[in-house]
Amino acid sequence: MAFEQEREVAVAAVREAARLCEVVRKELVEAHALEKSDRSPVTVADFGSQALVCRRLKASFPDDPIVGEEDSAALHEPDQAEMLNRVVAYVNGFQAGDAATVCAWIDAGNGEVSNRYWTLDPIDGTKGFLRGDQFAVALALVVDGDVKVAVVACPVLPLDMDHPAGELGVLSVAVRGEGATIQPLSLASGEEKTNVAKADDKRAWRFVESVESGHSDHDRQEAIAEAVGITTASLRMDSQAKYCAVGRGDAALYLRLPSPGQPDYREKIWDHAAGSLVVEEAGGRVTDMHGNPLDFATGALMLNNRGVVVSSGAIHDQVIEALKSEI
Repeated sequence: MAFEQEREVAVAAVREAARLCEVVRKELVEAHALEKSDRSPVTVADFGSQALVCRRLKASFPDDPIVGEEDSAALHEPDQAEMLNRVVAYVNGFQAGDAATVCAWIDAGNGEVSNRYWTLDPIDGTKGFLRGDQFAVALALVVDGDVKVAVVACPVLPLDMDHPAGELGVLSVAVRGEGATIQPLSLASGEEKTNVAKADDKRAWRFVESVESGHSDHDRQEAIAEAVGITTASLRMDSQAKYCAVGRGDAALYLRLPSPGQPDYREKIWDHAAGSLVVEEAGGRVTDMHGNPLDFATGALMLNNRGVVVSSGAIHDQVIEALKSEI
């Protein structure tokens, strides 16, 4: 099996980080019914998640850069002492380390894109995390610009979208050339291969998009979906849970087209690297809105791409053509 050690370490790291995020969410969000404007819980979880993942990666692959979303600089401000103490306390619930050690683990995620590197989003879906909706911990190994290993944990994604009141918590794992698997985050049962929706599966004939209108162009996305024959209302969710939904056949299409309010916005590699491999190894396709591969070789910002199109494959070319006709 290719990248066997990388897969094993990545799964363990993401599982641990996801457990920390859930503890923080239950204790600081649910227990105290915090207002959405209070982002301190997600800050604690972001830093804690990154610390745990980076600690494991550096222990096993000390020479690999990690390109993460956070650094500990803000925690060193005089008025952030309480926040730092919270982060350290939550991390110590899983791995022992003083404040300096925990900050060093966080800052291990300050690496640069290279010919081999990891990219991490310690909490993808900030607002979903605070609402009690979808969020994800997403980790990917990129070699020569190609995603080779991906692990995405979605702690509140139903194991079965047709039974949303059932067990929650999904772990999606993919290795290039070896397919994608899905399993309960609880480890209650084993993993199984996952595949995108078949063309004749009308149950999955729907598309997913971001909850927040500021993240993408909802009106345009609806028009494109209708142009390729999808007429049902979109399934809106935060984070790379959308990739997991396409990868396991819950939806046939995920569109993230540039928002009119942010015409110059460029996507970040940690928001798409892991999810893209999950879909591709399940049999789907991922490109930008012009049909170009996503660029994970240049830098943290995907400057050479505009928008993202994720599909089960069968309708991908139709989507790109529909986009071309209106560009």
